[in-house]
Amino acid sequence: MKIVFHRRFERQYKKLSEKIKKKVKERNVVFADDPLHPSLGNHPLKGKYVGHRSINVSGDIRIIYKFINIDTALFLEIGTHSDLYK
Repeated sequence: MKIVFHRRFERQYKKLSEKIKKKVKERNVVFADDPLHPSLGNHPLKGKYVGHRSINVSGDIRIIYKFINIDTALFLEIGTHSDLYK
């Protein structure tokens, strides 16, 4: 699975602590190998994010993404649950 990063994701990522950035990189490896791996807590979203999905990075940090095609995912946003879903 190929992962593409939206500019908004990249801006939000830069603001994260080094500890969280390391966890994101680990999760990206798991996601690239198996996007539906149980450890990711991958699930579809509702409301303003219909058609998008979310994975857990650590604790309260989530990544919102959507599939562009069968083998490419676009990571749109990263942040805490409360920041993303307000």
